[in-house]
Amino acid sequence: MCAKQVKKTVKEVSTTGHSWDGIEELNNPLPRWWVWVLYLCIIWGIGYTIAYPAWPMLTRATPGLIGSDQRADVRAEIQRFDDANAAVKAQLAAVDLTSAAPMPPELEAYALNEGASVFKNNCAQCHGAGAAGVQGKGYPNLLDNDWLWGGDIEAIHTTVTHGIRNTTDADARLSEMPKFGVDGLLTKEQIGQVVEYVLQVSGQDHDAALAAEGATIFADNCAACHGDDAKGNRDVGAPNLTDAIWLYGGDRDTLTYTVTNARYGVMPSWQGKLSEDQIRAVALYVHSLGGGE
Repeated sequence: MCAKQVKKTVKEVSTTGHSWDGIEELNNPLPRWWVWVLYLCIIWGIGYTIAYPAWPMLTRATPGLIGSDQRADVRAEIQRFDDANAAVKAQLAAVDLTSAAPMPPELEAYALNEGASVFKNNCAQCHGAGAAGVQGKGYPNLLDNDWLWGGDIEAIHTTVTHGIRNTTDADARLSEMPKFGVDGLLTKEQIGQVVEYVLQVSGQDHDAALAAEGATIFADNCAACHGDDAKGNRDVGAPNLTDAIWLYGGDRDTLTYTVTNARYGVMPSWQGKLSEDQIRAVALYVHSLGGGE
């Protein structure tokens, strides 16, 4: 006895009538529940934009019916913490940073934590998250002992407060390296000679004959700022040329560019942008990283 074979019929799905190169689009509608979820999301989104600030205008966003203001909430939260820390902030703003007496542990802990936060928000963009700077870009490494303007706590505080070569602070640290090539103060040959001399005093491969000529040129044109021994002068921010630490690079090509065109790195003045306790905090934080003197 043979089993009866049941023939299944397949229901054909209708098409939408759209056809591309002989390929027809089947009419498979979305599940009903999915469509209702979509409609509910649209309704919720419209309600949200009416209730909360949402639509941008020329000077502000629509306030929303419930009057929520997230920026005001953030300002209030910041103010709450500022009020809670008001006493320690006032103590930090008045403390003598150069005193030999140890800072109270609670105040020091607060200063270093605040300083780290200030540094990450305002200084890390140039000096790097780890404060190691970016060689070849003119952003100093704050972890070593090579300081153009001095690395003791008072010098760091002054530099942070007033900045370097900016046009907004009358007390900004200021120095100017001559453009020996651009301004025609030295010939191309003389620049090559003085570069060889700098390579010599910094312990790099050099042309001894050219370096001997460059020593005289250095003494006549560069020693006034960099010193007779080429070890620099912090009073004018002139770097030490005898070590292996270079702000823009110490290879022959880079040195030639520097002597020809000069360098004028700028650091902003943080006075007015940061409060006095924040400036002191970030100065203490930088000084604590290991490179401070």
